[in-house]
Amino acid sequence: MGEDSRLAAVVALAQGMAAAQSSREAWRAAAGGACRALGGSFAALSMWERELGRLRVLVNVGELAEGEEGFPDDESYPVHQFAEITEFLHERWAGGGEPDAWVEVAEGPAEGRPGYCHQRVAALRRRGRGCCVVAPIVLHGRAWGELYVARPVGAPVFGRGDADFATVLAAVVAAGIAQTERLEEARRLAFTDALTGLANRRAVDARLDEAIERHRRDGAVVSLVVCDVNGLKKVNDTLGHAVGDRLLERFGSVLSLCGAMLPGALAARLGGDEFCLLSVGPSADEVVKAADEVCRRAVDLGIGDGVACGVASTEAPVGPVHSARRLFRLADAAQYRAKADRSDRPVVAGREGLDDPVVRLADEPPRGADGERRRFRGRHSP
Repeated sequence: MGEDSRLAAVVALAQGMAAAQSSREAWRAAAGGACRALGGSFAALSMWERELGRLRVLVNVGELAEGEEGFPDDESYPVHQFAEITEFLHERWAGGGEPDAWVEVAEGPAEGRPGYCHQRVAALRRRGRGCCVVAPIVLHGRAWGELYVARPVGAPVFGRGDADFATVLAAVVAAGIAQTERLEEARRLAFTDALTGLANRRAVDARLDEAIERHRRDGAVVSLVVCDVNGLKKVNDTLGHAVGDRLLERFGSVLSLCGAMLPGALAARLGGDEFCLLSVGPSADEVVKAADEVCRRAVDLGIGDGVACGVASTEAPVGPVHSARRLFRLADAAQYRAKADRSDRPVVAGREGLDDPVVRLADEPPRGADGERRRFRGRHSP
C-alpha cells in the first residue's frame, strides 16, 4: 500500500470513528477500519481490564472463526497469558521505548517483534489464520488495550512496515476512543439529574416519545408513575436545604429500588420535588404494585410526609393514548388527586373508566398561560 493509500485509510478510520453514535459503533469502526487499512481478513479490539487482570474482547469483525461473535459477551483472556502487553507498555515504554506493534505468525517468530506468546500462535493455528499484527492502544498515558488484525493462511505475512503502520492506526483509534468517551460523558450529564443521579426530564421525554411510538406500532404497554415528595418546603424551611436535598436523594434511592421491580423501567427526577417511573412492557397491575411500594417506603424515610403518586397506563381504560403528552397529563392529574386527597396509596387514572374524574381533568383544555402542571396543582391543592 502506497503512502497516499495509507493516508486515505487513516482518514477513513478517523472519520468512521468520529461518525459513531456510541462506544459499540466506535469499536466496530476502529476494528473495521484497521482491518481494511492493513489488508486483513479479521480484526478485533480488546480492552485491558486491570482490576480483573484480563484482556476483554470488545468487538470482532471480518471472517469470524467458530465461536467468535461480533460483540462477544464473555470473550476474555488472562493478561498473564499475554505478558508482552505489560512488558512493552510498562518496562520498555516506561524505559524510554515506544508502544510499537509486533507481528506473530502461525509458524513462529516473524519480522517486527519476535513471537512472544505461544497462546497467540496457537490461536492463529486453531482459527486457520496465518499471521497477525498486534498494536497496543495507549489512552491518557496508560495502556488501554490492543488492536489485533489477522490474515488467513497463504496470505502475505505482515512485515515491519505493516507493524509500523499498525502503530499509527492504534494512535488514531486511541484518539477516536477518547473522543467517544467525552461525547458519552457529555450525553450522560445532559440526561442525568445532578443531585440524585437519576435520569432527568430530558431523558424521560426522549424515552417516553420512543415508548409511545412502540405502543402505537405493536401495542406495548406503557405506564408512567408521577410522584411528588410531600413536605419538602417544610423540611427546607425548618431543617435547611441540605436536609431537603438529602430527602430528595433518599427518595431517589427508594424510587430506583422500587423501579427495579419493573424490568427496564426508567427512574427520573423531573425537577424540584417531582419524580417519575417510566415502564414499558410490564402490566398496569405490576406498575401499580411498584408504585404502592414507593408510597410505603417513602413513609419510612423519617423526614418529609411521604409522597403523592399518580399512575397512568395505556392498559387502563383511559381511551386511546396517541401521544406522550396525554399519558403525562393523565399521570399528572392522578398525582394531584392523590395529593388533594392526602392519599397514602397511588391514584390510578381510569380506575372508574372514562368517566373517572382524573381522566376528565386530564383531557380538559388548558386554561391560561401557566401550563397544565400548574393548573392541576391549583385545582387540587387542599
